[in-house]
Amino acid sequence: MALKITDECINCDVCEPVCPNKAIFQGEAIYAINPDLCTECVGHYSEPQCVAICPVDCIPLDPEHVETKAQLMQKYKSLL
Repeated sequence: MALKITDECINCDVCEPVCPNKAIFQGEAIYAINPDLCTECVGHYSEPQCVAICPVDCIPLDPEHVETKAQLMQKYKSLL
C-alpha cells in the first residue's frame, strides 16, 4: 500500500525531506503523497521514514492503493 497524509497534518515540513522517492509534496492545504512514487520506503529502509518522523501520526496506509511488499519492491526497482 502507498501511504497517505490525513487532515491532521500540521505542515511541519519534516516528512518531505526524508522521503527517498520524492513522493511527498506540498499540496493546497497540507502535504500529500504521490502513490505512484510511494514504496513505503521498501528498498531503502525497514520502515517508512515519513511515518517514523511524523510528530502527529497522520500518515496511515492508503486503502485506495493496496500493494504487497513484492509489488512495492517492484515499484522501487522501476524507480531506480
